[in-house]
This record gives sequence, structure tokens and C-alpha cells, in this order.
Amino acid sequence: MTKITLCNERKAKPDFSKLGFGKYFTDHMLLMEYKDGKWGEPEIVPFKPFEMSPASNILHYAQGIFEGAKAYKNDKGEITVFRIDDNFIRMNNSARRLCMPEFDSAKVKAALFDLLKLEESWIPTAKGTALYIRPTMIADQEQLGVHASKIYKFFIILSPVGSYYAHGLEPTKILVEDFYTRATIGGTGEAKCMGNYACSLMGGEKAASLGYDQCLWLDAAEHKYVEEVGSMNMFFVINNVVVTPALVGSILPGITRNSCIQVLKKYGYKVEERRISMDEVVEAANNGTLNEAFGSGTAAVISPVGVLGYKGKDIIINNGQMGPITEFLYKKITGIQNREEPDEFGWVTKVN
Repeated sequence: MTKITLCNERKAKPDFSKLGFGKYFTDHMLLMEYKDGKWGEPEIVPFKPFEMSPASNILHYAQGIFEGAKAYKNDKGEITVFRIDDNFIRMNNSARRLCMPEFDSAKVKAALFDLLKLEESWIPTAKGTALYIRPTMIADQEQLGVHASKIYKFFIILSPVGSYYAHGLEPTKILVEDFYTRATIGGTGEAKCMGNYACSLMGGEKAASLGYDQCLWLDAAEHKYVEEVGSMNMFFVINNVVVTPALVGSILPGITRNSCIQVLKKYGYKVEERRISMDEVVEAANNGTLNEAFGSGTAAVISPVGVLGYKGKDIIINNGQMGPITEFLYKKITGIQNREEPDEFGWVTKVN
């Protein structure tokens, strides 16, 4: 059983019908520390600020990684998580790339389940809501110098969330960024590390200033091939074939991306993982074979794309409406997550 230190007073819950994304946090969190070459035991403690040295490695060299997952609760009070083992596998992969220590995922998962049971009343149950799970690891050695830390903090915080985008399932407007670069092959693009998201901020701010929701990144070498949106993997439906960029090392191997591919293949859709250029996307839009576009990610799950802004022009996709394949995937994956659809893939784990 995980050691638990309870908070002195529970916080008032927010209005679960007006959650937004990532604004509220539960009363407790999970904390685990690494020093002297080994991890300590995970503990559940009150949610509160860390005390940290101004010389802490994370503040100077960004040696930090994180994950994102979700927990759900049905009308019977059953708590479940979606593909959490895959999140911990990916987090340990990220840790290796950032020269950080791997952790015992089974031990951490057991402690997470204790935390979820403790914070059960924070799990919203309305359609489109969930309890967001944010595992994080940061370097915390008090020493300057560009080298891997020897001290780390691992923690998990929880946040009740609604839709990632304020407009919900209304198709998004995405600006294609053809100057700034997010990641390159051989870099940290396939790791879920903090620096990748810092790199993506400029594109996101630029997109927002021009009236778009997000930015679509192209490859660093030629600014020609589609990579990913800042918070989502990208898919196109061209002539009824679902195409998504191949995992070449510069984009995140999304868990929802993988879920989409598995569902599509099981239900008879043709899927291609390959390099796709913006020239191909433009040509498909011009000749009428660009049927749909959508993004996938833990936060948004499936997000239809109605407009792509590229080189000063807007490409309108499917008359700015959600397409049938996008809608099928959204209903199927959220249905599995909410246990409204059978879990044919073994993705859902019961917590209580």
C-alpha cells in the first residue's frame, strides 16, 4: 500500500460543466525522488508547490519529460484508465533519450491507482470530460554545468478537464509553419520532453495572431513534409486512404495515433504511414481527393481539421465539416474510453 499523507482541508470543486483544460488540480499528488543511484518509494502527498534551488538543473538545462493520460468514471462508479502502460513505456523511452533514470512502471501504476481512488470525487462524468493524468520527471540537482543530473523528482498531478479546444468538436483551423522548426531527425522530437513544447510556442503564437487554432510543423531539412501539430499527430484522408506521417524520429509516437491506426485497420480502412508533403496535400485539395483531415492526441482525442492555412491561402477541407472517418474514430475511441463500446484491444484497465 502506498504511503499517504492527507491534506488538512479539501478544496472546493470547480463547476464540472465549465472545466476547460488544465485549470484545476486535485487535493493530492504522487511524488517519488531519485538520489544515490536509486528511486525511493512513491508517496501520495498534498498538492502544493515544490521548494527548489535556483541552481536546480531543470531550470537551466530543461532536463525534463512528461506524459498525458486520462481516467474515467461511469455511472456505476467504476474508475478506468486508457492505455496507461503505454504511457509509462513511452515515458521510460523519453527518459533514456534525456539521460534520465528509468522507473518501475508497475510500482508507479499501483501508486497512481491509489491516488485515483483517493481523488475519485474529482473525476467528472459528463460526456467529453475526464480526469487528466500528468506524470512528470525533472532534474533537481543543485549544480551548474551541462551534464546529466544525479537527482530527480517524479510526480503525478491530476486535473479534471473538458474539451481541449474551446470550440469542442467544431473543426479547427491550422496554420502550416514553413519557417520555424520544432524538431529534427536525431534530435528529441520523438521524446515527450519539455524543450519540444518550448520550441513549438512561437508557431502557436503566430498561428493564434492570424486567427488559427494551432500550427502544423513541417520537416526541419526541407520544410516540405508534414510532421505534427503542437499537441496532436496529423492524419489526412486522400482518395479514401488514411495517410499519417511515418515515425522517422522527429515526431511523437502518439498513443492515440496508434489507437487510430489499429481501429482503422480492424474495421477495413486502408492506412498508410509514410512521408506526405504539403505539395501532395495541396494537389489533393485542388483535384478534389482531399476528403478529410484530423488530429489525434490524449488531450483532444480526435480533432477534425476544417482549414489549413498555407502560403497565404486557406485550404478548406470537407466544406469545413467533420468527415465520416473522423466521426467514426471519435465515437469509437471515446466509446472505448467511456466503456460505451466493447474494448476489443485490451486498452482499458479497471482501477477499482
